[in-house]
Amino acid sequence: MHYRTLGRTGVQVSSLALGAMNFGRIGHTTQDQVTAIVDTALEAGINLIDTADMYSGGESERWSARPSPGAATTSCWPPRRACR
Repeated sequence: MHYRTLGRTGVQVSSLALGAMNFGRIGHTTQDQVTAIVDTALEAGINLIDTADMYSGGESERWSARPSPGAATTSCWPPRRACR
């Protein structure tokens, strides 16, 4: 897996991201299926998950976080502000 620096944050993210829009009601996926997908992505070296609180009413965001509760997360808002 190739990694890139996320802006000026120093955070290394995978060049591939896992899109999570279809997790939950929209994609008719279960928590077990989401867990398997996220675990497979993590094993492949993917450490960037694209999700939002609007996807399936927030299910995507909540379900994506459950497989790896110890994983570090970073949230930035507004987007141009440096992540902490």
